[in-house]
Amino acid sequence: MEPRTTTSHRGFVPWQELLLTASLLAFWSPPTTAQLTIESVPFDAVEGADVLLLAHNLPENTVGYSWFKGNTTAPNSMIIRYVTTNNVTVPGKAYSGRETIYRNGSLLIQNVTLQDSGFYTLRITDETLDNKDTYGQFHVHQPVSPPSIQASNTTVTEDDSVVLTCLSNDTGISIQWIFNNQDLQLSERMKLSEEDSILTIDPVKSQDAGQYQCEVSNPVSSNRSDALWLDVFQKESSGLSVGAIVGIVIAAVAVVALIAGLAYFLFFRKTGRASDQHDLTEHKPSVSNHSLGPSDNSPDKVDEIAYSSLSFDNLQPKQPISDSPVPTVPETVYSEVKKK
Repeated sequence: MEPRTTTSHRGFVPWQELLLTASLLAFWSPPTTAQLTIESVPFDAVEGADVLLLAHNLPENTVGYSWFKGNTTAPNSMIIRYVTTNNVTVPGKAYSGRETIYRNGSLLIQNVTLQDSGFYTLRITDETLDNKDTYGQFHVHQPVSPPSIQASNTTVTEDDSVVLTCLSNDTGISIQWIFNNQDLQLSERMKLSEEDSILTIDPVKSQDAGQYQCEVSNPVSSNRSDALWLDVFQKESSGLSVGAIVGIVIAAVAVVALIAGLAYFLFFRKTGRASDQHDLTEHKPSVSNHSLGPSDNSPDKVDEIAYSSLSFDNLQPKQPISDSPVPTVPETVYSEVKKK
């Protein structure tokens, strides 16, 4: 964004308007007993403009006007003299060629410079050759140049601090801080230096992020710096509260106790199962045992015993057939097979 420059119209008055004003007043100077005064139009002028020193409340019996540079009437300081009786204009040693005196005693200075700033003295001479002096002044200013803005850091974290500095080579200026294209509203976290050139924000908050500018001005002009963006990031968690730490410790102790209890339970359960297996091994039934004891179906047995049967009825010798056959009962032999 280009800097915005504004030149005050109050500081630049066309000399044609001043000439018209002086001409009108030259033909209309009503008699008055009010105090003689000088009005500067304008009081603050931009370099190169025209300034009219307008005389008010002139006496009727004036025969001459003399203008001097400064608040003195020394001969070397005289700019110009006007004699009303014969309309004669006499330039003095301080005359630069840019001054014009009018019949009503007003003085026009064209194309003013910084050296023209200051006091001016008007001496009025009446018919008795009595002199009365009055004073006026004006100031000449240069248009201000664009300032620049610097920051201690353009990327900060919340609760940190930042310092913004407005830099300008102009003197006699006022400084205004701009935030997001509006006049900055100072908060309790913001402080300005004595001349408003340094802005300190401490601590920085997320709402401080945005575009910053500074604007410098004098009575005749103003100018604004380029925009500077300030980024504010949220602060990372730096630690846990005491309550959170206590809660974590209690939870950790509870977990450790739970794990220890579970390990204890599993250990003794395993030990008990090993004892049961030992007892079962000592009381294992013989091969000739054809019936299963109640402990044979125990789920804690390590070695399971399975039995298979063989039928030998086809291998029995043939018996003589008798009139009264006796039914034969096949004999079953059980053998023990150990499952691995």
